Amino acid sequence: MLSIREIFKKGYGPSSSHTIGPARAAEIMLERYPDANYFVVQLYGSLALTGKGHHTDSAIRKSFLPKQVEIEWFNDKSLPLHPNGMIIKAYNHEHGTIMGEWEVYSIGGGDLRDSTGLINGKEIYSINTLTEILAWCKSEGKTLWEFVEDNEGKEIWDFLSDVWRTMRETVKRGIDNEGVLPGPIKLPRRASAQYTKAFNTHGTMKHIGLLFAFALAVAEENAAGGKIVTAPTCGSSGVLPAVLFYLNSEESISEQKMLRALATAGLIGNIVKHNASISGAEVGCQGEIGTACAMAAAAMTQLMGGSPAQIEYAAEMAMEHNLGLTCDPVLGYVQIPCIERNAIAATKAYSCAVYALSSDGGHKVSFDQVVKTMAETGHDIQDAYRETGIGGLAKNWEAFS
Repeated sequence: MLSIREIFKKGYGPSSSHTIGPARAAEIMLERYPDANYFVVQLYGSLALTGKGHHTDSAIRKSFLPKQVEIEWFNDKSLPLHPNGMIIKAYNHEHGTIMGEWEVYSIGGGDLRDSTGLINGKEIYSINTLTEILAWCKSEGKTLWEFVEDNEGKEIWDFLSDVWRTMRETVKRGIDNEGVLPGPIKLPRRASAQYTKAFNTHGTMKHIGLLFAFALAVAEENAAGGKIVTAPTCGSSGVLPAVLFYLNSEESISEQKMLRALATAGLIGNIVKHNASISGAEVGCQGEIGTACAMAAAAMTQLMGGSPAQIEYAAEMAMEHNLGLTCDPVLGYVQIPCIERNAIAATKAYSCAVYALSSDGGHKVSFDQVVKTMAETGHDIQDAYRETGIGGLAKNWEAFS
């Protein structure tokens, strides 16, 4: 597996696979051909079908500035290695020649791959399943965050401190911001009002309401193109920060423990990414929200004193109960059902952690088994329900009241 740094990427929304990934590809192409003065970017599959709503074209144009770029959309064609495929061509008009071209894929979470493999990817973990990692924990008498530290080095804590700071800033900014999100749906922001209502009530309504508010805050910032941290993607970036921000405010947990929880969350996301996928275009939203829910459930279980077995159980439960979740963004925007889905997943993660903590950690389905099942389920889901915007809510939606 790669570093958990590849799970937590700082960037601008609304989509890691449709904005962060293509933007990175454009920057790499610009570095390779600095003398080119004109570029053509051909978008295929999911990148073409939902690219306009996901601001793919805007992200590419910004990355190529001040060079000229033409974008071509191939809605009815896909490239062979992944639904999010693109071909970038570099030209020099002065000599009337094409200087080079690159077939590259945005595979989720802002990562890129081509025919040679993952771009800028360095494997640092030799153990790639949670079953093996738990055996290591038992043998060494250590927990999951220590496994991360042993593989990543102590410098990972400075990185995670920056991640946690950015997450907190995004929540606070999202709580303050009001108005209507960009795009034709005209969806009003709700985080601010939700926070005020929750803060002024008590009991269950207050606790769940605050979780909702924090998740909505991040998801709305992402939908507006604001700065977020992928966890593991832009579209699912609200789940983990919501749970951690809530626990930090309610339980007065030290920053050191918060960073350790982030390390464990990153490890869970890493395992899913390595053994399955976190790309909505490849496996549906179960790979995005399902993974985010598992990461948050694992983090909370650790923060509340759970054992490695209980952490594994919470993560397994969270993924299991998101199996089959489709990706059908209305009009191609990361708004409906994406924003509310972050809020619901945050409360689901909380519930899974509580359930696991009340058990001895024993259960019948392993996390690794449910990850394998998620991958198989995702490949069985029709293309219409994998971030193409041609099925499900995206097909049947019309404005209601």
